[in-house]
Amino acid sequence: MASSTFSGPLRSESTVKTVSKNSSTGVITEIITMGDAPTALGDEDKTLDAATHSGRTLVVPALSANRTITLPAPVAGQTYKLIYGGAAEEAENLIIVTPGNSNFFLGGIVHLDSNADNASVYSDGNSNSKLTLTGPSGPHVLD
Repeated sequence: MASSTFSGPLRSESTVKTVSKNSSTGVITEIITMGDAPTALGDEDKTLDAATHSGRTLVVPALSANRTITLPAPVAGQTYKLIYGGAAEEAENLIIVTPGNSNFFLGGIVHLDSNADNASVYSDGNSNSKLTLTGPSGPHVLD
């Protein structure tokens, strides 16, 4: 596979996609798509996939019940950015889970707001496969 080096901006009339090619089978798999408009998720449990969701801003609507978003199996280069698009504080929870109980979140979360109940938490990398946002209210951004 050839590589290209660009010294100026890379421009596309549509989107730019990062793909991987299986060296044995030649199968192309989309890793991330950049440049599309935000994608609105429905008020439902949702399993994300790389081709449709990676690299895009995903807007979570106001929720009518607890909802679970399941991430796909991790692949280097995939990113998922979720924002809460509801207008009011929720009574329901948004739950984000990894596939199975052997893929764990890495990193941390910082909560900052105007009433000084700020907090930060981090995962230990060996047991954290579920994140529950209790009663989200706008704006929330998970990147």
